[in-house]
Amino acid sequence: MLSRKLSMVLSRISAIAAVLMVLLNGWSDHVEAADLQAFVGARLMPVSGPVIENGTLVVRNGKIEQIGATDQVVLPPGTEVVNAEGKTIIPGLICTHSHIGWGGGGDSSEPIQPECWTRDSVDVRSASFMRARAGGLTLVNQMPGSGHLISGRTTYLKLREGNTVDDLLVLDDTGWPMGGLKMANGTNSQRSAPFPGTRAKSASLVRQAYVKAQEYRNKIAKAEGDAEKMPERDLRMEALVEALEGKRIVHHHTHRHDDILTVLRLRDEFGFEVVLHHVSDAWKVADEIAAAGADCSIIVVDSPGGKLEARDIRLENGAVLEKAGVNVAFHTDDWITDSRLFLRSAALGVRAGMTSEGALRALTLSGAEMLGLEEQTGSLDVGKDADFAILSGDPFSIYTQILETWVEGAQVFDRSNPDHLLYAVGGRGAGDDSAYHCCGEEGGH
Repeated sequence: MLSRKLSMVLSRISAIAAVLMVLLNGWSDHVEAADLQAFVGARLMPVSGPVIENGTLVVRNGKIEQIGATDQVVLPPGTEVVNAEGKTIIPGLICTHSHIGWGGGGDSSEPIQPECWTRDSVDVRSASFMRARAGGLTLVNQMPGSGHLISGRTTYLKLREGNTVDDLLVLDDTGWPMGGLKMANGTNSQRSAPFPGTRAKSASLVRQAYVKAQEYRNKIAKAEGDAEKMPERDLRMEALVEALEGKRIVHHHTHRHDDILTVLRLRDEFGFEVVLHHVSDAWKVADEIAAAGADCSIIVVDSPGGKLEARDIRLENGAVLEKAGVNVAFHTDDWITDSRLFLRSAALGVRAGMTSEGALRALTLSGAEMLGLEEQTGSLDVGKDADFAILSGDPFSIYTQILETWVEGAQVFDRSNPDHLLYAVGGRGAGDDSAYHCCGEEGGH
């Protein structure tokens, strides 16, 4: 009799346990599907607002759901809590001018080739992508070179994990891959014909190209959708018309003070939106740049050598521009500056007189603005993509390490992972490109 009762009790316990397992498994699946995490106790540096010393960042489905003081944030049921005490969380770093993945543009046949597109040449399995993630980067403007007056379309890439370039594209509301248009002046594009031999010839060739683009646009407008009246399709003109209509931001390589002013004249003449890149001599014409309302993406070069037109570059460039009221971002021009050392660029800017707030903004939100993506990323704000980096300390301390990098709520770099650490510190194998990745297939990982 006792045995029978014991058997019934055990049976009921077993049944209850089974129900609990179902419920728990269901809840676990729900939490996993919701991708709900809270990083608790960190020093949060949102960029768009004041620092939160003991803060909590809540992420759901790749977006920032809450941010605030830990004692004021209410965690939803089932939140995975990550202890971030003693760590600093900043927005993911944005490089407005990068060559990771070695994407090329135009060839040596002529100086103006806007029809080329780095999307067709970038290698997202290049080890340079993992090094960038190890540097805290979450978004790059992948650029062609500056050996042409116009070398092609750039490609905006989120540094998600992916097998192909399509996995990393930033799409607009219509599903079209976003990017800019790369232009250059100065000595890079000067060589034997058909390339220009002087600065004046460089400017005249660009003017001629945009005049043709205006004419092409006018013909399309006059056709009013009539296929018989439409001009023959011209990929080169299409790219320039995108710039004329503000659909594609011009990212313009320029160094010398006179070259900078030439770019601004061309912008005023044709009405395209421009970001000035490098601008070694910006400190000489900071007031003119500010009056023009132009953004500057600058590079820090702290060692001797390099090109003649950059001989007057100064670490004070960022500070002078910031004081003049110019929107400033930093870039790596990787390999010119290794992406793993990107924080150092801003730290040197601070050493030379830039505010620490302005320098951090120059690594994040300012870059997002220059790519037209400020509503999506660049700061720790509710509704934005959960793109952030977790640091061991202050962003501008030489002792600080980047511990983790997250893109849209997914961890893409973890310093505690030996495979990831290799890319962060170098050594044998750090230059190896990513292997083919396919879940469930032998050899995939």
